[in-house]
Amino acid sequence: MSTGDLLSIEPQELQFPFEPRKQISCSLQLFNKTDNYVAFKVKTTNPKKYCVRPNTGIVSPRSSCDVIVTMQAQKEVPPDMQCKDKFLLQSVVASAGAAAKDITPEMFNKESGHHVEESKLRVVYVAPPRPPSPVHEGSEEGSSPRASVSDNGNLNASDFTPVSKAFGERNDTQDNSSE
Repeated sequence: MSTGDLLSIEPQELQFPFEPRKQISCSLQLFNKTDNYVAFKVKTTNPKKYCVRPNTGIVSPRSSCDVIVTMQAQKEVPPDMQCKDKFLLQSVVASAGAAAKDITPEMFNKESGHHVEESKLRVVYVAPPRPPSPVHEGSEEGSSPRASVSDNGNLNASDFTPVSKAFGERNDTQDNSSE
């Protein structure tokens, strides 16, 4: 677990077992490390692709909150199974006894002098779990050592390269509110 002084966020990257034409969800657990009420807000660089519930909320002192991030079904597998989408989780101390209805955009406005903690989370596609193949997959004459597509259209897990791009300091994060 890591992150700021207010909230611990687990996991630090959103892993989606990518399958074309399938909606996929993963969860984030937010743990309030303080004796204060903490308001949070989730933003993403690609709001049309993801649904976040709840996308704003209050975490009571020393308690936790689960946030579900759902990726809408994608038509095709992205090149190299890489994803550049990012999430930004903002958190700020709220007044005692605050509820989700008390959250305002102003609370997350740094220019107003509020101390806003920000945690950046990246999205990673992982190979979907699949049953072992009954066909022997040894090296065959003429086969390429590069990534190949098997008969059922899925890439083999061993063909993936880990993604390790840092979040660029860009201000293209947008609200992910669709109420």
